[in-house]
Amino acid sequence: MYRNSLVAWVLTIACFFILIPSVGFAQTDKVKSSMAALKAETAKAGAPKAEGNDLYFGKTKASNEMVESVVKKNGGAATLFVKKDKEYVRVGTTVKKEDGKSAVGTALDANSSAIGMLDNGEPYYGDAKVFGKSYDAGYEPIKDASGEVIGAYFVGYPK
Repeated sequence: MYRNSLVAWVLTIACFFILIPSVGFAQTDKVKSSMAALKAETAKAGAPKAEGNDLYFGKTKASNEMVESVVKKNGGAATLFVKKDKEYVRVGTTVKKEDGKSAVGTALDANSSAIGMLDNGEPYYGDAKVFGKSYDAGYEPIKDASGEVIGAYFVGYPK
């Protein structure tokens, strides 16, 4: 009997260590799939460009509607940022501030791990804290026709 219990315990522990990492991978796959959907949705409208404090895809100004359609299909949260000076400012988002109001017009946290990567034209995938909530997140730079970083895409799933 002791031996059967030991075998059951070992199998339980083994399953735990095998399955737990796959939960993280599943979440990462979700983030990457949603990122692809957000990029495809904006690409339908045209090439990205920044004009003043606004971000456009073709002739379509970035807005909440662009990100909401992706979130309706995939869940999570999504944002489009325009790069203004050294900040990334939300121009379309499903993210809410602590008071429950839309986060449009707010900047990406200056302490975000994503900023350095975005500034270098590289994506960031990992943990993100957005208005006090933890997310499994992805950020990818938005580049104009010349290759300059003019904004960023964000998708995330609450932890």
